[in-house]
Amino acid sequence: MRELPSKESALFKQILKYYEFKQYKKGLKATEQILKKYPEHGETLAMKGLFLNHMDKKDDAREFVRKGLKSDLKSHICWHVYGLLHRSDKNYGEALKCYTQALKIDKDNMQILQDYSLLQIQMRNYEAFNESRHHLLQLRPNNQRYWIGLAISYHLLGNYETAEKVLKTYEDTLKPGQPNYEHSEMLLYHNLIIDESGNTEAALEHLDSIKSNVCDRRIWKEKRAQFLLKLHRLQDAEAAYEELINDNPDCYSYYEGLQIAKGINTSMNNYLNVEDNSLDDLTPECEEKIIALYKDLAQKYPKSNAIKLFPLLYTTGDNFKMFADEYIQAALRKGVPSLFVNLKKLYNDPQKEDIIEQLVEGYLECLKNNGTFTQSKSDDDVKEPPTAYLWTLYLLSQHYDNKRDTTKALKLIDEAIEHTPTLVELYMTKGRILKHGGNHNEATKVMNEARELDLQDRFINSKCSKYMLRNDQIEEAEQKIGLFTRGDAPDPLTDLADMQCMWFVLEEGESYIRQKKWSKALKRFHQIEKHFADITDDQFDFHTYCLRKVTLRAYLSMLRLEDQLRSHPYYFRAAQSAIKIYIGLYDNPNTGTISEESEDYANMTEGEKKKLKNKAKKAALKKQKEDEERKEKAKEDVKRKVDKPQDDDPDGEKLLKTEDPLGEAFKFLLPLQELSPKRIETHLLGFEIYLRKSIII
Repeated sequence: MRELPSKESALFKQILKYYEFKQYKKGLKATEQILKKYPEHGETLAMKGLFLNHMDKKDDAREFVRKGLKSDLKSHICWHVYGLLHRSDKNYGEALKCYTQALKIDKDNMQILQDYSLLQIQMRNYEAFNESRHHLLQLRPNNQRYWIGLAISYHLLGNYETAEKVLKTYEDTLKPGQPNYEHSEMLLYHNLIIDESGNTEAALEHLDSIKSNVCDRRIWKEKRAQFLLKLHRLQDAEAAYEELINDNPDCYSYYEGLQIAKGINTSMNNYLNVEDNSLDDLTPECEEKIIALYKDLAQKYPKSNAIKLFPLLYTTGDNFKMFADEYIQAALRKGVPSLFVNLKKLYNDPQKEDIIEQLVEGYLECLKNNGTFTQSKSDDDVKEPPTAYLWTLYLLSQHYDNKRDTTKALKLIDEAIEHTPTLVELYMTKGRILKHGGNHNEATKVMNEARELDLQDRFINSKCSKYMLRNDQIEEAEQKIGLFTRGDAPDPLTDLADMQCMWFVLEEGESYIRQKKWSKALKRFHQIEKHFADITDDQFDFHTYCLRKVTLRAYLSMLRLEDQLRSHPYYFRAAQSAIKIYIGLYDNPNTGTISEESEDYANMTEGEKKKLKNKAKKAALKKQKEDEERKEKAKEDVKRKVDKPQDDDPDGEKLLKTEDPLGEAFKFLLPLQELSPKRIETHLLGFEIYLRKSIII
């Protein structure tokens, strides 16, 4: 039976409203009322399944939706619901098929068309997305979102001219009024389309024409300065960048633009597409221009750190020494912990590195002898504060650590710790030096000392946890990181997984590899893969949100970021390690059944066998104790009504026992081949897999 009586028909319309307003329990109760009288009504069965799906009863939901579809194959509602069910399971391909079938029955259904277009943009099917947006606009030409959506579809297809025409047509229908952020964002997006089409002159003209309607004044000024620079209107660009610097004297990109506008040939010619990033062609005349420019700017903006640092990038020899001397002394006098981080970018030039070393060594000697940065000429010279000596030791220890002179770096940092034994940064630096020297055990101990100096510092706690993982102290690391996780979480790892804290999971997985605990390592790397998959799925809601809020430039940036998501270093490291494990499983299928201990039992002496048995017994007792603690924890969670997601493979044993290790490795390899083709590791891993698959390319 397809048609319901008037009473039940009205109730069914109410069911649709319950779903729209997310009142799933009321909707479920209403479906049961109809099904008591008409148990074979397909659309009601499908809606009941949809409500059950949102109440996390997946199996029952599938049963009811399929039953409903079977009862009424010609209902667009049943097909739409079946598509929604597939979409919730991230099965986008099947969902698209269902929506296509629904549209064959009701081709002008707005809700189905909207959901259809969302799936198309999610799967980056731009041509089909463009067709759907055309259809939506034809049905509702007065809706702003459909005009913008159509423009975006043309933009993504690279058809800039048509995209601009669509936006221009819509803008002409708007009545002039007070500037508002939504209209402003749409105009700036329009300007972005013109810019990406390559017509910079037209983009500048359009930008000037929309000035009064743009609310984001900073971005308007930045775009205008960039366009002027691209068009080689250097005098106007110079004035534009001077205005930007006046607004924000600490923005590095503004100074780069100003230098180019003034005709100063430097390595930062980004806007003019100069590929040579060396300073070899920096002439003495050009260097003098830079010095004069920044001396003038320093008088206008004496508090700007960028102005003090920029001359160090573009000067050489004695000029560099003069600016470096002034910059480093001021920072040491003030006690700036990040001084080495600022100077490190200069170390690409060995000459500058040597000059910095000579200067700081000289400071240390003079401070030790007479309390000043230079050789004192009279007793009346002003002495530097006692902390200047401490920060000089700190800077010099980092300098020698960067040169991997571990002995000298440790000597200096120990002297600094003896001078001020309560400064956290000193212990952190000592731990880093020890780590670079290969002594992970001592590095972990020192980093823990640093943590104990400030138990409320999340950063140092995280650093300590990372060092423990690299020293294969997994239990201690989980305990330390758990100090800053949610108190009501079932365990620290669950909370870290909820927060998508990938660095901890990645380090833990690599630690398990070193311990040859392959199953647990695979579990961690698959968790990271799931995090990236979740991030990809999370963009789904933004397809409608960004059109509604008209955050179009941010939306476009998000789409482009998502397209390159798995080029992230975290994914590359996880994929690389997982592929190596799967290749190892293919080469040695018994790896999954081998004990975590790697000893060759048959070749052991009786004493070694006895030790191994004792070790296994202790491990079993420890595991039993952990299981008991876990059960107690679970009981406490039930008392506190904590919903802990059930994991049927917590230790990754099922992952280790896969029947197709090369197939699993290939899943990790594909994103690397697509997004990281310039890395040699990608091709080496691919070679290892294809070699075993006996594929000739």
